[in-house]
This record gives sequence, structure tokens and C-alpha cells, in this order.
Amino acid sequence: MAIATSRRSERRISPVFLGIVAVTAVTGWATWTGFAEQPGIAVFLFVTAAWIVSLCLHEYAHARTALHSGDISIGAKGYLTLNPLKYTHALLSIVLPVLFVIMGGIGLPGGAVFIERGRIRGRWRHSLISAAGPLTNVAFAVVCTAPFWLDALGGVPEEFRYALAFLALLQVTAAILNFLPVPGLDGYGVIEPWLSHRARRQVEPLAPFGLLLVFAVLWIPQVNATFFGAVDAVLRGLGISDLDTYCGQDLYRFWQEGSNVCVTP
Repeated sequence: MAIATSRRSERRISPVFLGIVAVTAVTGWATWTGFAEQPGIAVFLFVTAAWIVSLCLHEYAHARTALHSGDISIGAKGYLTLNPLKYTHALLSIVLPVLFVIMGGIGLPGGAVFIERGRIRGRWRHSLISAAGPLTNVAFAVVCTAPFWLDALGGVPEEFRYALAFLALLQVTAAILNFLPVPGLDGYGVIEPWLSHRARRQVEPLAPFGLLLVFAVLWIPQVNATFFGAVDAVLRGLGISDLDTYCGQDLYRFWQEGSNVCVTP
């Protein structure tokens, strides 16, 4: 009986996550209705909370896939509760990505669930566990952009439309970055099981610095232009224009001088 109760508690959704979802819902409503006196504040809170929700779902997808692939230790670590405070590196997976959104408007991929890979058999399962996180970002982007590619924007307030566009931008950048085959990122985790033991040993020391290497390379103008060109192409394919994402970011960064220029009086 005690074991059954413990297992139920391991999968019970955390009040912390439910609180973040509540903030997303309330601020989304405020953005939609224009309830907030300053729409930028509502957009900031809505996008930030929704972004944290997506980060939690990203890590949950890794954990849930690992559980069904054989790592039964996942539940005891609290990963199935969607509580971001249970992650191995809450700073890297929650705080740092939010700071990057605030400073630069880019979806920084996280990575904070410790999976006991020795419990998992089969290369396909290892690859699927790594792919599950960024695929969640892809699904989130599809949901955010649904009103655009379904041509269902009639009656959608401008502020809410721009907020969805900016949130979609974050999801697309996170998905693309995470799928890069760079050590330390999920994209490398997808291909790692298929590499030779010698190749894995050679690139293993790079894993802690993989994300830093990616951002260093993104400082190269040609690489930066190519990356954001790919992001823009994906967003245009989903029906989102450059104006939508620009105005979304402008509203989000409400503290900047000259912000909210996209809001009609």
C-alpha cells in the first residue's frame, strides 16, 4: 500500500507547475481582453509563463519516454511531476532560458533530466528519448501557429496574435538549436547510439561546452544570418510574418524606450 501511494505521488502533477499554468491562463486572458493597462506587461508575463510551461513539457517528454524505455528510476527523481525545481540543473533549464528570452529573444534549449542509460536497451530507444524533448517544442510551435496557418485570425486581438507569434519564434529556435548534432544537445543524443565507441569517446569531452560553442558560432555574421533565415522560413511556412514576430518581441520587451509601437490606439 505504501509503495502504491509513493508511486502515485511520483506522478502527481506538481502545484508549482499548476501555478505556472494558472499564470499563463490569467495573463493570456488579460492579453486577449486588453484588461491590463499596459499590454506589454501582460504579454511579457503570458509569454514567459508559457515558455516555462514548454520547458517543463520538454523535460517531461524526455523523462516519460525514458520511463517507457526501461528507466524505472525516473519517477523517484520527481521528473514526472512537471516540477521544474526537481530538475538536475534547474538554473540551466529554467532560469537561463528565461534570461536569454528577455535579453535576446531566442529560445535557449535546456537539458536537465538525468537518465540512467544503462537501464535502456536498443539504439532506437536511446534516440527517441533524446528526440522527445525538441519534438515537444515542435508540437508547441504547431499549436501556437495554428490560428495563422488555419487562417483563423478573425476576432483575435492584435496583442494576443503578436504574443503567439513571438512564442512560436521561441519554440522554433529552441527546436532547431536542440536538433543540432552537437555534443551536449539533444540532436547529438539522437545520433550518438549509432556512432562507434571510438567516435563517442573522442567527442565526449566537448559535451559540457557544446551549447557555448553553438552560441559562439552564431556570433559569426554569415552563420547568424543562415540560422535566423531558417527560422524565418519555418515561421513563414506556418503563416507568421516578420511583422508578427517583431511586434511580439516589441510588446514583450515593454521596458524598452519606444516599445509598444505596434499597438494600435
